Amino acid sequence: MMNVSSSVNLMWFRRDLRTFDNKALYAACDAGVPVIALYVATPKQWKLHNNAGIQVDLIQRRLKVLEKELEHLNIPLLVESVATYNDVPSLFASLIEKYQIKHVFCNNEFSWNERQRDHMVANQLNAKQVLFSGFDDDCALIPNSIVTQHGDPYKVFTPFKNTWLKEFDNHPLCLIKPKALPFNQVTRSLVDSSNEFISFDYSEDDSSGWDVETDIIHDKLSDFCKEKLFYYKEQREEPSIDGTSGLSPYLTIGALSIRQCMNAIRNATQGANFQQKENVSTWLNELIWREFYRHLMIAYPRVSKGYSFHSWAENIEWNNNPDWFLRWKKGETGYPIVDAAMRQLEKTGWMHNRLRMIVASFLTKDLLLPWQLGEAWFMSKLIDGDHPSNNGGWQWSASTGTDAQPYFRIFNPTVQGQRFDLEGKYIRRWVKELREVPDKYIHTPDKWVHFDDLNYPKPIVEHKQARLLAIEVFKKAKGEIA
Repeated sequence: MMNVSSSVNLMWFRRDLRTFDNKALYAACDAGVPVIALYVATPKQWKLHNNAGIQVDLIQRRLKVLEKELEHLNIPLLVESVATYNDVPSLFASLIEKYQIKHVFCNNEFSWNERQRDHMVANQLNAKQVLFSGFDDDCALIPNSIVTQHGDPYKVFTPFKNTWLKEFDNHPLCLIKPKALPFNQVTRSLVDSSNEFISFDYSEDDSSGWDVETDIIHDKLSDFCKEKLFYYKEQREEPSIDGTSGLSPYLTIGALSIRQCMNAIRNATQGANFQQKENVSTWLNELIWREFYRHLMIAYPRVSKGYSFHSWAENIEWNNNPDWFLRWKKGETGYPIVDAAMRQLEKTGWMHNRLRMIVASFLTKDLLLPWQLGEAWFMSKLIDGDHPSNNGGWQWSASTGTDAQPYFRIFNPTVQGQRFDLEGKYIRRWVKELREVPDKYIHTPDKWVHFDDLNYPKPIVEHKQARLLAIEVFKKAKGEIA
């Protein structure tokens, strides 16, 4: 055991990799005692959760930035690795003994496995008379604080949003970065400088296309609010246009907080006209949907266990065709907008939000494949893979979630392509076989006279027939037909 002259607080970082506006870090530093920071990698657990290698690479790179920022606060960062969440309590037991930790601070997470992990750690700390404090930092408003007049969680987005907006009007601004703690030679010596090369035992993809420096991330938020926010509603739907914020990976790993985004919106709307505010409200809605899915995951933990929100959805007779699933993953369905989106996902770890809805609808309605397959595939590829939002988005598209797309409203992938990529600019970028196809046939290349020369597949299903079948299957699952 090391001889520490005073009690030590431990700040346990998870998906909150920042020093600005971090509730748990602020509280740990505010106690006036030396602080050690900790990040725990769990590679086997990540595999079980289908975490994308590109996101793990982004986390590794971000941790190096975080380590330097913590050094300026006189806080050393310890990076540990264990296999699964079940191994975390034992790790804490050894750290408590080694570093004489008296109080552990962290920000709460919402998914079921993470909550069970924290419960195990809390029991371990309690047995050793170590304090454990969790903070609701990942949501702008505390989960379970937005409820109906009867005290029940909202199941419909619009009334949730309206109540959320009223409550947020009185919400405090962001926390500033904590002041540097007094230099403590003993604490600094607790952790050696072994984190210079942070690497986890995990399959990784290159995330270097995404900056990880804090100043650059903050500039991205600021630039978006100055340049793109007021055109967001008009431009966000076209995948060939860079009209989205591109901030979701930073929100996912916690390099940026939801409150920082909200405050940027407040600042941007001062003096804005009606049309500008309408565009702003469209992005605000996206952020509130993120909040909605997090609140739902706390209120209804079954959705984080692979179950549909609606129990009737367990009766859906899915078509478990592995060949169709493989063709969907590889972007070989014969529907250009679907294939372009899936190929971009495979190549870059990113997909435009409109396209996520299109490919999700196609998988669950045209191919009648279970939404859980798509949810897992997205998590395994997306740099911004976020369990509550990903689960909520997939169940929305599959019509199995709360306030979801009605089962009888099924995207026509050809029409969606024509509507949001009329000239095929996006399609031609990602589906090389179609680059020479005339605009008239870019969304229906199988109708072009030279189709046989393209080395591109015919449509995997006929949409009109697939739509009718899906409606029948969903009606039967809901008991609307025998």
